[in-house]
Parts: sequence; C-alpha cells; structure tokens
Amino acid sequence: MLHLLMRPRTVRTVRGLIGTLADAARSIVSPAALVADHTEPAVAEAADPAGLYEPDEIPATETIEAAAREYERAADQARRADRGKRAAKKVLDKLPAGIYGTWRVFRTPSSRQTPDLAAITATYKRLGLGPVPMKPCAPSLKVELVEVAPVGTEVLAGVAA
Repeated sequence: MLHLLMRPRTVRTVRGLIGTLADAARSIVSPAALVADHTEPAVAEAADPAGLYEPDEIPATETIEAAAREYERAADQARRADRGKRAAKKVLDKLPAGIYGTWRVFRTPSSRQTPDLAAITATYKRLGLGPVPMKPCAPSLKVELVEVAPVGTEVLAGVAA
C-alpha cells in the first residue's frame, strides 16, 4: 500500500491536496495572506536586438496586432502539440523496435551534433584555461494582450499618440 502512495503522480496529488487544505485554513485565519503569497514575479526584459525597423519603417498598428494575435495563437498551438508529443513519447520511448498494429516503431541515428560540455570542461581544467567561455542565448520573443492606452498618452518611448 505504501508503494502506491510513493508514485510520482500520487505524491503530486497528495501534495496538491495538502496545499489546498493549507490555503483553505489560511483563508479562514488570514484571507489577505493568500493574496500576498500569489504575486506574479517581475518579467525580465532583454535589450532589443540589432536589425529592427527604423521609426519610418514600422508597419501599421493593425498589421502588428494581427501578427501578434497570430503569433500568440501559433505559440499556444505549439505548446499544446508539444505536451501531446511528450505524453506520447513517454510510451513510445520504452518500446523496442517493431510493428505495433499499423505503426512501425524504430530509431534512426541523428545527424545533429552537440558539443560535449563535460569533455570541454575537463580539457579546460586539465590545461588550466579557467572556466569554459559561455555566451547567452538569444532572447525569447513574447507577446501579451494589453489594454488600449487612452488618446494623448505616450505610446512608444517619447512618441505621443
């Protein structure tokens, strides 16, 4: 019986129930504490990359809104598809190669390569070169729907509407 309670899914469920019970108790004792606990962390923004539109090249607002709407829709579809793909892969990764019903499961070697960071780190350490040089990844593009600014307020850094 104890091994059933130790399964990862069960542990998450029990932990979630305990959290819910704790929130319920706190809501009775101190309701304001719940609101204070759920503040959203500030989103860090990266600097703009090179090669952006010049002020006179910026497309019409309607074009930008349509692009942002499409980007958000496509990103949401990609997240849903990725979750589905990961769930299916959990089952398929454990199967030996073979034919299962109308599907053939097999593996092919990848043509992609990635640096062996463990070997690089060992080489740098052996040669006394210090830490392995790293560079940051490109910033991720994000879009979010915001309320429309009233007419006459500043919309872009110092550009009046």
